[in-house]
Amino acid sequence: MTVLETTNISPDSPASVAGKQQHTVDVKGLKLSLKGPAGVVDILKGVDIQIDAGERVSLVGPSGSGKTSLLMVIAGLEQAQAGTIQVCGQDLRQLDEDGLALYRRHHVGIVFQDFHLIPTMTALENVALPMEFAGRRDAFERAKTELKAVGLGHRIDHYPGQLSGGEQQRVALARALATDPALLLADEPTGNLDGATGETIIELLFNLAKRKGSTLLLITHDPELAARCDRSIMLRDGEIVSQQENHPETRQAPQQDAKS
Repeated sequence: MTVLETTNISPDSPASVAGKQQHTVDVKGLKLSLKGPAGVVDILKGVDIQIDAGERVSLVGPSGSGKTSLLMVIAGLEQAQAGTIQVCGQDLRQLDEDGLALYRRHHVGIVFQDFHLIPTMTALENVALPMEFAGRRDAFERAKTELKAVGLGHRIDHYPGQLSGGEQQRVALARALATDPALLLADEPTGNLDGATGETIIELLFNLAKRKGSTLLLITHDPELAARCDRSIMLRDGEIVSQQENHPETRQAPQQDAKS
């Protein structure tokens, strides 16, 4: 059984209005097991998680606790063995591979630690690609707009190998948000960046997600970053062991370096 400790939730917080708005993420009894060298390993052990529209939630916990696996299930990139997984109005366990691909294309943006850009494509082409798959005729014009929004309007014709780590993550962020996803998933998005560059990326991530109205689920090992979200959920050994409401509006955001 999951042990859950929850702090008092204020009436004005995003987590308090569940009765007034639909959950973007509604997961119950989620179980995931994967085969390893030593046999089958239970990764997630009956996880329940609800995230409301527009809420920013950080997922924290030690390495190996199941954070990335949970994110991958919510992204439709990993298949659970048990539980219900309702995301953006879709029942993920009822979708086949084609259905899951359409779900990701229309509802989800993902930012990884390692950028995952296509090296033979320019920044513009990398951002336009998912929109082309979605059949958008304005894919390249929209991609230009998104790259300008992350401060890379002057780098649209550069290849990933010609960009710094911070610039590559900006391209990845523009790509993730170009389709105006209802849900933005970020797995340690600053893990490969220095402190100043990482702070710039986080400011962009939060500001763009807010502007587009995207719900944010963020994996991080940084307690200060976790506290900037509306709520923090701690995972340990495949179970949620605590939840905590944060008050990010009372925190002074660090100054960002626009040139990172």
